[in-house]
Order: sequence, then C-alpha cells, then structure tokens
Amino acid sequence: MTELEFEALRVFLKARSGLALSPDKRYLVESRLAPICTQFKIENLSRLIWEIKAGRSPALEKATIEAMTTNETFFFRDKTPFDLFQDVLLPRFIKERATSRRLRIWCAAASSGQEPYSLAMLLKEASARMPGWNIEIVATDISNEVLEKARAGLYNQFEVQRGLPIKLLVKYFTQKGDLWQISPEIRSMVDFRYLNLIEDFNRLGTFDIVYCRNVLIYFEAAMKANVLRRIAQIMPADGALVLGASETILGITDALTLDPAYRGLYAKAQYTGALPRSALAGSH
Repeated sequence: MTELEFEALRVFLKARSGLALSPDKRYLVESRLAPICTQFKIENLSRLIWEIKAGRSPALEKATIEAMTTNETFFFRDKTPFDLFQDVLLPRFIKERATSRRLRIWCAAASSGQEPYSLAMLLKEASARMPGWNIEIVATDISNEVLEKARAGLYNQFEVQRGLPIKLLVKYFTQKGDLWQISPEIRSMVDFRYLNLIEDFNRLGTFDIVYCRNVLIYFEAAMKANVLRRIAQIMPADGALVLGASETILGITDALTLDPAYRGLYAKAQYTGALPRSALAGSH
C-alpha cells in the first residue's frame, strides 16, 4: 500500500463515516483490512483501495468502513456515566416527566450493545419507581455486524466479566454453552438500528437522554461540532447529553453547556434548570 493509496483510503473513510484516520494508524489498516481482502477475493490492499475508488461495490465499501470502526465496549464501562444515570438523571426525569410518564434514551455508537443493556438493567431495577411508564431505548451503530451481535445478546465469559456485577449476571443472564445470553425481557427494552452519525438522524425523533461516548474522539473538530449541534437539536430544552471521560465541547460548539457539578454531563445551552444534587456531586 503506497502513501497515495493510504491517503485515498483516509479521504474515503472521512467522507463516508467521519473517521479521521491519522498517519500513524497505517498498521491498523493492514491488520483490519486483510480479512476484507480475503472475504471479497481481492489479492491485496492496493487492489482493495482501487476497487473502493472505482465505486463499483457498495458491499465492499460498507465492509471496509465497518472493519475500520472501533468496537471496544463493555458493561457499565467507566462506571461514572451509569452512576450519573442512576443517581442523577433518573430521579430528575422521574420528577420532570411525572405527567407524561415517557422517557426516550439514545445510545449512539452502541457497538455490541453492552451500554444500552447496562442502562436497561438499571431501568429494570428502578421499575418499582416507574409504574406505567413508556420507556424507549434506541441504540445505533454504523456496523451491521455488531448490531446483529447486540440483538442476539450473547456474550462470552470474558465479556460478562468486564464490568458486569455478579448479581446482575445471575439475575438477567442465562448460560448457553460457553456463552451467556441476556434475558428476553432486557433485550426487548432496546431497539437496535443502523445509523451513520455523519448522516441525518432527525428521523429518530427527540430524546430526553443521549449517550454518545467514545466515538467523537475519532472525528475532526468540524465533524464533532456538526454532530454535537445536531444532537442538541433533537434534545428537549431540559435534555441531557453524556459524553466520554476524555471528550469535551470546549472550543467545539456553543449549542451545549457543561454541567459544573457532574463530569461528562451536558445540557442544551439555553437550559437553566438546576440538576438535583446527589452523592455524586462531591466526587467531581
């Protein structure tokens, strides 16, 4: 793969998925796209890139994008975002949506489903406080392969050992040979859909809570600003956005504002309502 071919691939990935592939990631390209060459019976990476530039195979283009997408995730990843949900956001919206009893949550770039399923389990644990509520969790990703895994809800021993409390494993999973399957009750709480974040997502509707963690770090500033602005547009005035621990809106967008008490929590810029204080407030 020549420098020109690598640059052509970078341009393609940025245009089609928003992924800003840095020059030092060349090794990643070779390791991730070699299986795509085998799958499509293409002799080498140079030919693969030529085929992509020719634009004759949407299936090849899609497979290439999916192969280059990072799908690292695990249950209750980083803990704090889930403490925020359980101790701050859920009490707030139980109060603020007491009349409508409706709550919509979006997990963007949900990968193989551990994040939305983690939220679903927390909601199930809190169900006694929310009788008669209509709760929707929409989880999206650019990879159909990981979405199929997510819908199946099947995880190996290593995956269920990463962050999942043993009491929730026992309560909500059934062992199937060497795998563990999350219960149909929890699976039914999450609607998995294909979505490319650089494309329009207004059709998804409005969301009270948005989790968009550890994906914008792969985008350049202009694309980050674009995605964040559009997320703000589909949040109600009192909506909440949760980003990853290493992500920020500073210098990127003025459509959102950081909540000073809670790390990683953002509101629409015009929202002035006070978030409820909790035990979390002293830890940030």
